[in-house]
Amino acid sequence: MAWRLEAEIIPWDDLSAEEVWEAFIRYVDVSKVYALSLGYGFYFPDDLRGIGPDGVAELLSGHADRLPNLRALYLADVEPALAELSWIEQGNISPILSAFPRLQELGVRGAAGLEAIDNRGGSSLKITPIRHDGLKVLRLENGGMPREVLDGLFRCEFPNLNYLDLWMGSEFYGRTATEVDLEPLLNGTAFPSLRHMGILNSDKQDDIAKAVSSSAVVARLDSLGLGLGNLSDEGAFSLLSGQPLAHLREIDLRHHFLSASMMCRLREALEPFGVSVNLDERQSEDPKWPGRYISASE
Repeated sequence: MAWRLEAEIIPWDDLSAEEVWEAFIRYVDVSKVYALSLGYGFYFPDDLRGIGPDGVAELLSGHADRLPNLRALYLADVEPALAELSWIEQGNISPILSAFPRLQELGVRGAAGLEAIDNRGGSSLKITPIRHDGLKVLRLENGGMPREVLDGLFRCEFPNLNYLDLWMGSEFYGRTATEVDLEPLLNGTAFPSLRHMGILNSDKQDDIAKAVSSSAVVARLDSLGLGLGNLSDEGAFSLLSGQPLAHLREIDLRHHFLSASMMCRLREALEPFGVSVNLDERQSEDPKWPGRYISASE
């Protein structure tokens, strides 16, 4: 079974997040649940009847024995209409991984939250070094990736991780990580089983493309994602002039600022070799709002 849980945060509406969780544990045969998504209402402060990231970690860890077949977990599956990505606070996700050694897929939305971004306290995404033999898929989706998160991530041992998506985000919304902090990933020392790498949603997508174009890890990948950011012809040229990409099954560059001629060059260079080139969601700069924007920051 797959379940998605959410709750209201207004005191006079429906059940609180804690009440929703208690009902889930009490009335559902949770031993058969293989996928769980926690949505709106769980990742908000106590004064809004939420639980918050630390409370979520305690709930999950405290009931891990009741969820022996959980294989996929998605934290803060909140629609943008209800809460912007930058509003969502996360905490240390390593205790959750430790509590579920058979977990295969983990998705996490959010990072620091507005209070942490503005240096007003608040929680922030954290990964303390851990070994997890079961994890195969990891997605970290946020509007601003802290450098410390990547440092903790690359010190983890995930020997069977084959799919990794990292949303880097915008400096304005808390990104401190740069392509330099990706070096353990790009040089191939982290995650030996990796077959898909996505470094996405970055306000420095050209710099990332340049770093990826000469990275050792690309040779063993089946698919590569560099979309959702502000990729321009400069970054695409780095990809074309770097190491060969013809072995890839797919390269995903959707949401980009490429010229028509560069789009043609990419297709002509890769599609004859069977590479699927995703160039959807072409963007153009607005003269009223100079600069190239990313898919999700706020």
